[in-house]
Amino acid sequence: MADPVDPAAGAFARLVGFGRDLRTRGLPVGTGRILTFVRAVGALSPAGREELYWAGRAALLGRPEDLPVFDEAFEGWFRPGVVTEIPAEMLLAMPSTPVPGDLDGGEDPDELRMRSGQIAATSREDGGEDEVDDDDDEETTLRIVASAEEVLQRRSFADLDEAERRRVELLIRRLAVRLPARSSRRYRPAPKGPRFDVRRTIRRSLRTQGEPFDRALRARGTRSRPLVLVLDVSGSMSPYARALMQFGYAAMAAGRTVEVFCFGTHLTRATRILRAKDPDRALREIGRTVEDWEGGTRIGASLKELLDGWSQRAALRGSVVVICSDGLERGDPQLLREQMARLRRLAHELVWVNPLKGSPRYEPLAKGMQAALPSIDVFLPGHNLESLEELATVLAER
Repeated sequence: MADPVDPAAGAFARLVGFGRDLRTRGLPVGTGRILTFVRAVGALSPAGREELYWAGRAALLGRPEDLPVFDEAFEGWFRPGVVTEIPAEMLLAMPSTPVPGDLDGGEDPDELRMRSGQIAATSREDGGEDEVDDDDDEETTLRIVASAEEVLQRRSFADLDEAERRRVELLIRRLAVRLPARSSRRYRPAPKGPRFDVRRTIRRSLRTQGEPFDRALRARGTRSRPLVLVLDVSGSMSPYARALMQFGYAAMAAGRTVEVFCFGTHLTRATRILRAKDPDRALREIGRTVEDWEGGTRIGASLKELLDGWSQRAALRGSVVVICSDGLERGDPQLLREQMARLRRLAHELVWVNPLKGSPRYEPLAKGMQAALPSIDVFLPGHNLESLEELATVLAER
């Protein structure tokens, strides 16, 4: 198949022509989406074929059912090995390269370039067209997609297709999870500290004929605080359970004081399985081990199992406990309230991660969530990659 656009027309014409081709194939690709695509590629310049693909998916697609048409058109326009480069100076003023044909119902290319600074990208979830409003006030935000990873950070795990899910899982595994820290009882040498180290000061004074010019100080050291992840793998959590388990795998790399449990109707310890070097193999093993995967939800009974079996162990006492669940309790809410209060007295801090909290309309009205809230120290969403990055930041600050 011949290249649809003459290479002499430039990278700008090729990118715009690709957007026009998608529109002729029936996809709702307007001028605003095309401009967003061009600016995204410009921000990634020089952009290879993979960067072009993900930038195009992020900027030009608004509906999952349009993906097969997009893939077919992309194969025709961008051959393997293609590299598209748009100089940075062209991002503020679009190039003067003529674009063959009309852009959007006969719109002039110069007008398209002039309007480029007024495009406000709409949300991908609503699938709407990009609109231009010259009377927008100062609160109008100009959202230009810089890369596919930035888009995937904000997309809910429930809305990802299989290819996007695999890519997000790789990004979750790369998260740098730092264990919370606590002060130890022992004092150690330090450049600054509340205690004067007499012995070290005297030893140093031997170099200066007994004059204590170089005073030594001591301060408390730090130790890693235990981290306990309790992950809900019931049916209502199925869109998020695999991603949360990937976060558990990433946390295991932070140190030996990490414990991971998963629960549906009863509790299962997954720590040893997640210590495997191959994450895919570990997740397959968990799928075989956890009998109630995507089953019912008994949060209170599962927490009781945790406390009865681990309350006297160092892994739970004084730890930061992270419970990842939507709070849709099928058991007795009073039992959940009692066990949460018991866990709160035992743990240093209690963090609850609820994927439903990612919705701006969410209110914790479920009986299970209402029973748990009084004992929660930090309440976070857990519906996308960005929220898991926030969780990793919170853990590092504990």
